[in-house]
Amino acid sequence: MRRMIALVLTLLVAVTTTIVPAEAARRGDLGVGAYPRAIRLEHTPFLRGRIIASVNSWDSGGAFARIFESADEGASFHQVGEVRDPEGAQGECCGSIYELPQRVGRLRAGTLLWAASYGQNGGAGRRMSIRVWSSSDGGRNWTFRSEAARSHNHDGVFEPEFTVDSGGTLWIHYADETEAPRYSQVLNRVGSTDGVTWGTKQTTLAIPPDRVRPGMPVVRELPDGRYYFSYEICNYGKRYCDPYFKISADGANYGDPADPGTRVATANGSYFQHAHTVTTFPGGPNGVRLLMVGQIYTDSSGRPLPSNGQVLLANDHLGSGDWYEIPAPAPVPNAHNDFCPNYSSSLLPVDSGRNVLELAADYDGGVCKVYFGTGPAS
Repeated sequence: MRRMIALVLTLLVAVTTTIVPAEAARRGDLGVGAYPRAIRLEHTPFLRGRIIASVNSWDSGGAFARIFESADEGASFHQVGEVRDPEGAQGECCGSIYELPQRVGRLRAGTLLWAASYGQNGGAGRRMSIRVWSSSDGGRNWTFRSEAARSHNHDGVFEPEFTVDSGGTLWIHYADETEAPRYSQVLNRVGSTDGVTWGTKQTTLAIPPDRVRPGMPVVRELPDGRYYFSYEICNYGKRYCDPYFKISADGANYGDPADPGTRVATANGSYFQHAHTVTTFPGGPNGVRLLMVGQIYTDSSGRPLPSNGQVLLANDHLGSGDWYEIPAPAPVPNAHNDFCPNYSSSLLPVDSGRNVLELAADYDGGVCKVYFGTGPAS
């Protein structure tokens, strides 16, 4: 899958983007790109409440990130900035955007951080890296901050995810292939107290035998101060790529790395295969509703359902028990195992949590684009 992404990023050229309000069509259009992310600014006084979205994009100069802003709860977006890392010429993948909730070193609360995987097109001698950029003006301008991880061999480091734990340490979780052949892939994390210097990697999830591949980490802080840690596990027994989660008391410790955690499914066993993300919403008896989107929606045996690409899953019990379906506001009816359609989509509460904003990629005439739409969150 990642080799396919690298090839597409090398060959495709950006097209002109027209940003249209979501009301004008079922899905609004953010133009060419993939792997969208959306956050709401909560700690930047002059922009508090704005929605910031990032999209992995590409043009003749290579891969880069486009940064968008919405001031109307996701009804429309306009581009405000770009992150053009020089290493994007060698490929960029799986970007992540994050707003610091508190000061970390010299980085103030409200600082935006961007991280992505770089170098997958570097050939036989490649050494992939996860590189971090920062913005102090809501994504308009970006400064290179640090390199958080670099592979010591040809294998990859992918899918960075930021969080700050209860003690104030900034963490990047990521999928790490460099421990093969013992493990095909593990989830590791590195911590920093200043956003510049990163500690030795620590193992979060590593499951034998060697073919098992945990990946796609997502971390969300819960209202009670705990941390919901979401991920997929591929090639686990007879399963393909199923969603799992753990809950950490402090955002720094995640228990036994060999413990797979809790698998996510509905009452009849339906579940998302591959590339899921989770976001917290207000609601439910515990004050928080979890909403999940994944690439392919299947029955209990892994066969795509007629509603594939057209539903989200929700849970009102911090992930425990059965999940239930709600309509997806940016549907991708032809979602399948490919780097583009519904791959690692993003969800965000809008309208005080009554509705959900979804950003999802899909093909348009052979070109991968990112679309957005809003709909009820319950």
